[in-house]
This record gives sequence, C-alpha cells and structure tokens, in this order.
Amino acid sequence: MPGAQRGGFRTVVECPASLVSGELVSVAHALSLPAESYGNDPDIEMAWAMKAMQHAEVYYKLISSVDPQFLKLTKVDDQIYSEFRKNFEKLRIDVLDPEELKSESAKEKWRPFCLKFDGIVEDFNYGTLLRLDCSQGYTEENTIFAPRIQFFAIEIARNREGYNKAVYISVHDKEVEKEGNHGREKADSGRAEEKGAKREGEKVKTNKGEEKEKEANKEINKSSETAM
Repeated sequence: MPGAQRGGFRTVVECPASLVSGELVSVAHALSLPAESYGNDPDIEMAWAMKAMQHAEVYYKLISSVDPQFLKLTKVDDQIYSEFRKNFEKLRIDVLDPEELKSESAKEKWRPFCLKFDGIVEDFNYGTLLRLDCSQGYTEENTIFAPRIQFFAIEIARNREGYNKAVYISVHDKEVEKEGNHGREKADSGRAEEKGAKREGEKVKTNKGEEKEKEANKEINKSSETAM
C-alpha cells in the first residue's frame, strides 16, 4: 500500500493483502482520545486498551512481514528521527528502560520534544502501546503506554538503525524452518512408501519362490514314485 497514511502507518513498500483491509482504517480511530480523558470508567478504559492492542498487532504484523528499514510510518519520519536523535542521542532503544520514559526528569525532557509535533503529527499525544525489548512481541511484561509521537520516534529509530530487523528475521526463519520440516516430512513419507512397496515386492517374490520350490518337490516325488 504505497503512500497509505490511514491508520497511523505509511509504508513505501507493497504490504501483504491481509494488512490492507479495513483493519488499518479502523485502527486509525482506535485512540481517538488521550487515555486520561476517559477518567476511571473501567468499561471505556477496557475498550480503549483493546483498540490500542489492535493498533499494536497491526504494527507487529508490518515489521514481521516487511523488512522494517523500508517502512515509513508518517509523512515526517525524517524530521521525527532527526529531532529524536538530536535530543536523545545516547538513549538505548533496543531495550528501553522505563525510567528513561516515565520518570519525572525524563518527562521534563520528552515534553518539549512531543510538543514540537503538535499540529504536525496527527493525534501526536494519543496513548499507544510501546515494546520495551524490540526483539520481542507485545506481551504484558514487554509493553508500556506512551504518547504516539514517542512511539513513532522510537520505532522509526529502531527501523532505521536495524533493531527491528530481529523480528522480521525471526519470523522469516521460522517460516523457512516450517517449510523445511514439511519437506522432510514429505520425503520421509515417500521413503516409507518406497520401503513398503519394496517389502511387498520381496514378499511376492518369496511367495513365488516357495511355490516354485513346492512344485519342484512335487515333480521330484512324482519322478521317484514312477521309478520305484
């Protein structure tokens, strides 16, 4: 879906058809309000969390199906990446430390960065799920909530700096291994059938040999009786 912008993601490569469905369109409105706007209503919070998970699942499918270095998440990826590394040059992004995002001192540093994209990135401050360890999926232990611009900044950097490729390679290797196992199973099945056929052939030959031997014995006995 070259150039697509709906759903918060934009990619410069052709994505699998399964990702180009209405799923991305529905996810576009998944986080239509910041989390704090929902108050303490558990039903609304649960619905919001489910939508955030949908958004996360779509993104994980993208980096699993397409080499992440070719993904473009927004129209301003270059600007986001430049500002991010200018302000957070030494921030480790392969495995995030929550304190680097959530502590009071970290929030003071992130706030001006985020506000730079108010009006530039749509829904820049909406809550989004962010993985701590980029080589792993969206598990409860590996996930925190973050403003969408923070998600974009870290994930764009992970894509450009090669960290997210671990997910793509892992999924690709599993598919290759699965295909290899399937091929070996077919080969083993073929060999088993071949051995079975060979055994049947040998059995038939043995039976024929035994029959011939019996016939020969009959002839010998008959000849002996005649001679006597």
